[in-house]
Amino acid sequence: MRPMANKTQSPKIAVQELDFYYGSVRALSLVSMEILECQVTALIGPSGCGKSTFLRCLNRMNDMIPNTRLEGKVLLDGEDIYHPSVDVVDLRQRIGMVFQTPNPFPQSVFDNVAFGPRVLGLTRGREELDAIVERSLKRAALWEEVKDHLNAGAMELSLGEQQRLCIARVLAVEPEVILMDEPTSALDPIATLQIEELVRELSKRYTIVVVTHNMQQAARVSDKTGLFWLGELVEFDNTARIFTRPKEPRTEAYITGRVG
Repeated sequence: MRPMANKTQSPKIAVQELDFYYGSVRALSLVSMEILECQVTALIGPSGCGKSTFLRCLNRMNDMIPNTRLEGKVLLDGEDIYHPSVDVVDLRQRIGMVFQTPNPFPQSVFDNVAFGPRVLGLTRGREELDAIVERSLKRAALWEEVKDHLNAGAMELSLGEQQRLCIARVLAVEPEVILMDEPTSALDPIATLQIEELVRELSKRYTIVVVTHNMQQAARVSDKTGLFWLGELVEFDNTARIFTRPKEPRTEAYITGRVG
């Protein structure tokens, strides 16, 4: 397990009494959480307990779902991301997302990574774009595998390589926060280990929130862990404490496998 977090650190993201509704159904209830900068926060809990819904609240991905509603606040560096003045495109540049199943574009490796910088106008020429692509692939620990095949199709990569390519695509727009929704659930054990090692390395530079059903993975990679249960955040604490000295009976029951 990673060392315990520094309690004096101010939060990168502060969630305050968040409720989220699908129509009249309340999927999240009064969730409050502080996510610290350059640390890994893991979200665990049974299927359908609200983990992914909560994750999508952090960069307003749920906005695209009809008939949904959010109450409470999500603050990024102290600013409410749901304020009407917030530019959602800018927000999703600052808070990138990696999904459960690798979703590279049916284009070349290079064009996948270059997509964001091109669309957002982050480069002034090919040389600068080349540098961004190389840097992003290196940070995603994929450069050595693809440096001689940048024009090859992304779909030719293995699933693990595709997922690291998707991470490189997020990194290319220089986010501050990376959200990961079960990023290894479709991968084999070796590819899973590579992603876990990458998460630990990336947390030196980025704030990371990861949803996982794999409790051992949460214990290996995260600084803080939160247990969700039926839309509630049952317990949120340093990972070492959650897995060795949980305060809540439901946390202990889930971690020991008695329920869930």
